[in-house]
Amino acid sequence: MPYIDKPIEKTYYSIGEVAKLFGVATSLIRFWESEFDIIKPRKNKKGNRQFTQEDVKNFQLVYHLVKEKGHTLVGAKEIIKQGKNKADDKLDALSSLKRVRSFLVELKNQL
Repeated sequence: MPYIDKPIEKTYYSIGEVAKLFGVATSLIRFWESEFDIIKPRKNKKGNRQFTQEDVKNFQLVYHLVKEKGHTLVGAKEIIKQGKNKADDKLDALSSLKRVRSFLVELKNQL
């Protein structure tokens, strides 16, 4: 599940760590970085990408729109352009609901 349920503690994530979090190839991350303005990791002196917590959250938004909701890249860009905050709020609400569902399923199994 690509949703991050616990608070992110690291300052920077490598491209490999982000790929592992979402179960995708690093090439997809590089591709989406070139396609979406909201994914802009900084690069160190060697040119390695360093993703901040905000970058990971933005990647999660793109992942949700493209992989889970089935939007095209153009459609996802349009949704983000129309209101990133609105899309972020929906994603946060969805994550919260999934956590509540997991808790309830676990509680049911214990009964």
